Amino acid sequence: MNAGSNTFRNIDKPLLLIYLLLVVAGWFNIYSVVYDPENTGFSFATRYGKQMMFIGFALILGAAVLITDLRVFMQFAYLYYGIAIVLLLAVLVVGSEISGAKSWIKLGPLSIQPSEFAKVATCLAFSKYVSQPAMNMKRVRNQIAASLWFLLPMGLIMLQPDAGSALVFVSFVLVLYREGMSGKVLLAGLVAVVLFVAALLVNRYVLIGIIFLAVLALLLCNKRTFKNIVLAVLLFGLCSGYTLGVEYAFNKLSPHQQTRINVLLGKDVDIKGAGYNVNQSKIAIGSGGFAGRGYLQGTQTKFDFVPEQSTDFIFCTLGEEWGWVGCTVFLALYIALLLRILKMAERQRTVYARVYGYGVACIFFMHLFVNVGMTIGLLPVIGIPLPFFSYGGSSLWAFTLLLFIFIKMDTRRFAA
Repeated sequence: MNAGSNTFRNIDKPLLLIYLLLVVAGWFNIYSVVYDPENTGFSFATRYGKQMMFIGFALILGAAVLITDLRVFMQFAYLYYGIAIVLLLAVLVVGSEISGAKSWIKLGPLSIQPSEFAKVATCLAFSKYVSQPAMNMKRVRNQIAASLWFLLPMGLIMLQPDAGSALVFVSFVLVLYREGMSGKVLLAGLVAVVLFVAALLVNRYVLIGIIFLAVLALLLCNKRTFKNIVLAVLLFGLCSGYTLGVEYAFNKLSPHQQTRINVLLGKDVDIKGAGYNVNQSKIAIGSGGFAGRGYLQGTQTKFDFVPEQSTDFIFCTLGEEWGWVGCTVFLALYIALLLRILKMAERQRTVYARVYGYGVACIFFMHLFVNVGMTIGLLPVIGIPLPFFSYGGSSLWAFTLLLFIFIKMDTRRFAA
């Protein structure tokens, strides 16, 4: 009883408050999306009704985590990871296809998305592995071994295919950087992204020529030893092969996927086809102006111009009805959430809790960055929920588990 009272007394109140504010604000925005002025009665059959039930269960789930012994999560982390992998394999066989992705398992009237819960299991297992005393993240072999923990579920999710959920697992690289991985790896990742975009925009021969000049300049700025010359040749070959591989992979994509990417890069204009969602989303956000049209007054929202507006495109509802002010408040609230988690992660007494905290922050950051970037046209439409805001039980429950397990960890920072 004393341990339980200590747990609730040591809960980080600011983080809990931010969580509740985001969840409540999300519900009001979902209500606005499906609001019908001719039918004002409350119904649990509607999305806002179902989301209210999802929120109720999420709060019960969060409370259950807080009264559970922390060892249940830490000691059985590998077991949860194994179950998550089995579910990701199972969904490929018996899963239900929704929006072109075989990502759901139907349990009676309820549909569960295993990839959402795989983030929780992966974060627990990854943190346990990385926090081992002998684990030095400055060693390349340890970096590779640690990366396999998130690359495996990422690969299985890509097979569904669900590029949005798979992309989130890349954020674990940032955790490795905090734990000692060289910044050169992050730089290499940035170069890979730049080359990826360039390979789709620039003629292959011109791009290879630019790569050659860049590598040559790099070599001339250093000592021209035999080792450096060999490294320069290898770097040129690797970068050139990568750009050609990107072009080859792009040509293997389905026509509608190629069109989506070309629209994003500005090579094509297709506001009635692949670019429709993003175009309507930007119209909705732009029409909100400084202070918005007002709650329940969004015309883009009311007339269903934006598909998936209660899930992947919920941010444009915020922009249309609450304007620049509302978007700024939301982003400030979310940044406060991320900064609070990072601050709490740094005050943990165990490496496990610190790594887990950074994992949670990175997952939330990736969801925020990709979702908002997608709705304003800076990133491709890949389908990814806005944590605590988008409609859906699986995502809300998984995000709640992620956060409340860390809150539970933080309550143990005073333990002897």
